[in-house]
Amino acid sequence: MSSSPRPVIAITGTPEWSASIEQQLASAYRIERYTEHSNYVPRLADAQTAMILVDGDDADWPFWTSTPKAHNATRRIPVIVVTANATVRRAALTAGADIALSPDDMAAQIGTLVADYARVDDPERLAQLDCECQEPLPPLAAAGVEQFNAGAYYPQHDLFEEQWMQTEGPVRDLYRAILQVGIAYYQIERGNHRGALKMLLRSVQWLLMLPDECQGVDVRQLRADAFRVRAELEAMHPEDIHQFDRSLLKPVRLVEG
Repeated sequence: MSSSPRPVIAITGTPEWSASIEQQLASAYRIERYTEHSNYVPRLADAQTAMILVDGDDADWPFWTSTPKAHNATRRIPVIVVTANATVRRAALTAGADIALSPDDMAAQIGTLVADYARVDDPERLAQLDCECQEPLPPLAAAGVEQFNAGAYYPQHDLFEEQWMQTEGPVRDLYRAILQVGIAYYQIERGNHRGALKMLLRSVQWLLMLPDECQGVDVRQLRADAFRVRAELEAMHPEDIHQFDRSLLKPVRLVEG
């Protein structure tokens, strides 16, 4: 299994209550501060953020609250807006916040809130995933890999989607991850810079939670390849997408047993 650092709690702005919250959570969580708008969603996704605590007294609270909820890569991260202003708390709930609390209530309830709401992988689920990853790649998924590696990025989607729908266990995230990387590559070939970035960002949440090897797939290499493609896309102007280096669109590597 790839390394599993402490889960991340994101705090926006520099609220007075943040120091107390950080002290309470320091043993189990890593705190990341957000004060700049740039790369907000990618940072949240890359860190596998477990929860977002928004300073409701910051004039930018609507941005910090609603932006994650507008992206598939981050929409499931719980957002809590913290402010003594009752009007803002009411508005926050319509802006996408899952919970809105006063600072005093937050300080008193933070332990229960993170236990009940923070997105942290269940140890039992991880153990089940490890077991399922020891199994061979199912025929539909194997056919999907063949299509992916042949550069047939759209047909691979249908095969992996069917495999995903037929699978109930957590290993289904493997099929979803490959599917989304393949569709990102398809969007690159179509010249859709925005669509490619969107799919690569969405795939992060699955790629990071998978073991480095799963059902014979070299997930570590797939992760590295997808992240390299995303970095290149982020560094280029969208209008230059047709100049993208297609040699970076690597095949899915299978690990020999």
